[in-house]
Amino acid sequence: MPVMPAKAVRLLPALKQYFGFTSFRPLQEEIIRDSLAGRDVFALLPTGGGKSLCFQLPALVREGLTVVVSPLIALMKDQVDALQASGIAATFLNSSLAAGESRARLRGLHNGEYRLLYVAPERLMLSGFLSDLQRWGVNLIAVDEAHCISEWGHDFRPEYRQLAEMRALFPGVPMMALTATATGRVRKDIIEHLKLREPACYVASFNRPNLTYRVLARAKPYEQALEFIRNRPRECGIIYCFSRKSAESVAERLNADGIKAKPYHAGLTAEQRSKHQELFLRDEVRVICATIAFGMGINKPNVRFIIHYELPKNIEGYYQETGRAGRDGLPGECILLFSAGDAVKQTQFIDEKPDPQEQKIAREQLHQIVHYAESAICRRKELLGYFGEDFNAEDCGACDNCLSPRATFDGTLAAQKFLSCVYRIREKSGFGVGLNHVVEVLTGADTDKIRRWEHEQLSTYGIGSEHSRTEWAAIGRELVRLGFLRQTAEKFSVLELTNEGREALRQRQSVTLTKPVKTPESKVRRAGEITCDELLFEKLRQLRKQLADERDVPAYIVFSDVALRQMARDYPSTEGDFARISGVGEKKLREFGAPFLAEIAAHLGSNPRQIFADDSFTTPPVARPRMNDTAFATMQAFRAGKKVEEIARERGLVAGTIYGHILAAVEAGQEVDLSRLVTPAQQEQIAKAFARTGYGNLTGAKELLGEHFDYNLLRIYRAAKKMEEGR
Repeated sequence: MPVMPAKAVRLLPALKQYFGFTSFRPLQEEIIRDSLAGRDVFALLPTGGGKSLCFQLPALVREGLTVVVSPLIALMKDQVDALQASGIAATFLNSSLAAGESRARLRGLHNGEYRLLYVAPERLMLSGFLSDLQRWGVNLIAVDEAHCISEWGHDFRPEYRQLAEMRALFPGVPMMALTATATGRVRKDIIEHLKLREPACYVASFNRPNLTYRVLARAKPYEQALEFIRNRPRECGIIYCFSRKSAESVAERLNADGIKAKPYHAGLTAEQRSKHQELFLRDEVRVICATIAFGMGINKPNVRFIIHYELPKNIEGYYQETGRAGRDGLPGECILLFSAGDAVKQTQFIDEKPDPQEQKIAREQLHQIVHYAESAICRRKELLGYFGEDFNAEDCGACDNCLSPRATFDGTLAAQKFLSCVYRIREKSGFGVGLNHVVEVLTGADTDKIRRWEHEQLSTYGIGSEHSRTEWAAIGRELVRLGFLRQTAEKFSVLELTNEGREALRQRQSVTLTKPVKTPESKVRRAGEITCDELLFEKLRQLRKQLADERDVPAYIVFSDVALRQMARDYPSTEGDFARISGVGEKKLREFGAPFLAEIAAHLGSNPRQIFADDSFTTPPVARPRMNDTAFATMQAFRAGKKVEEIARERGLVAGTIYGHILAAVEAGQEVDLSRLVTPAQQEQIAKAFARTGYGNLTGAKELLGEHFDYNLLRIYRAAKKMEEGR
């Protein structure tokens, strides 16, 4: 095909005319001119680095059709919509189109009406379609998300391998491979599998200086995510989840807590996914809770945060997903909630893969992301180093390890014990073992394997009582990161001493280790550990005794001392508050809520509220109470138009419980249509009663209104009006 003199082409006028830019980003112009000159090109540009322009602009300055191979329907629609909005003749063909729409687009392609065609690899390689392409004057084949062609890439797709056939069918057409994430091994794969001919290779910096990276110990992940999002009330972001179920659950809970969110995963219909994406793109939804299916090629520039709710599968995927933030160059925050237990869960999925080679690759990738999460050095340095780029600054100023360096300790003794244990196990048995078995030997565990292999006879058996198993596992992983141990990527992964490890053991080399980010462990708290209002506690004990005697049961059957001390510390004033007390379930809330709340209110009527600064029993403050799962289910049914009595019957509950759920929803900030519970005339009567008694005197209002009004309805009305006033 004819080659354009690249230097002669005036690119800036077209850049300004169609895209509104007056200058190129780094490497864009060089890539475009090489492509126009007929060269194959490999381009690795970071997310937000302007990959798409590298094939879109050439399509506008020369005749013919540019074919863009794209893996996701969402990506195609997003880019074609943007191009058409800029007056560029672009289209796509995929399974989302009705037959009539596909035929119309094919006619347009036959008539030469389009400059760009986006198509999935499966559609592209159909024999009839290839025949059509050969008649449409193709001038460039651009393979987007080219890492999908490599089994070492984070999103390997076998159908991408068929693209190699394009070289024989279009021998004179230049090819361009583009990706945002690829290690040296993946780059080599892309060039080989696409049969690129002496390509011009461009690799931009992976550094995204506007992004801040943090890894937090995964304690109560939903509460951690909720607090983070609530602190950014005007910002939007993506929460990446490991499973569809998790994405659905997090989105539901966020909505219940007043944050507009939608799930996005492969289990939804194409129509649902498209709708949810559109709502997010239009800023009508603040948060998308997604599996990795979301985000490739999404051009939303104002994503301000990315939360990885669970451990990603690999570093390439993590880097690309964090790259959705701050595409506009403004600051973005990337939070990874990490628990070593997530790695165990992922290992189980890896073991289910049928292909041993796939398993090996996945294990190696999992080790790398765990290494990143636990590392104490600069996150940016770790990320860039993974992709072969040096980051020489001492302090990036935008990651947790640089902003708040973790404490270190003299780990020489711990390292000696661990390395010695690995050595002794191999010396005795003639084979290596995995990390967990070494930890079990160090901590003196009594397991079948230890007895069968006689490892309880080793000199290192039980010498590690000063650390927990979790701590020893973290120490072992850090020794791998430091190069003293090597961990194989086979199904039964084993630890082996490296030459550096043997030397450190022999020389008793000084080793500095990093204190791990600890996940707070939940403790079973004794009553004596909870400081509280002792006078109120005694009153509640007496009430408990009275209620227990009436029912002829021991006092603890009503409530434990822990529950009473929490009540005497937190002073719950509503049923929503009371439901969060330890041990208060639906039945106890229904049966005992009113008398205990009345006792607490009476106490506060004649005694000052005490403030407790004891850190031994604190809960993270939240802006308002949250609904539990059963209240959430009630509200879904209520919003679907069902009456209280109908919901109670279907769920096997009494109507009072359903009213309690509706009250909890109101207190959690949910809007409830009061007219479905009380008529406008009744609302007017209730308003007059409360105007006389004040909202604090529920009993007085009830007496004024008489038997026609239930306490539950009055509580809901009062809560709704208080919320309105608060807003």
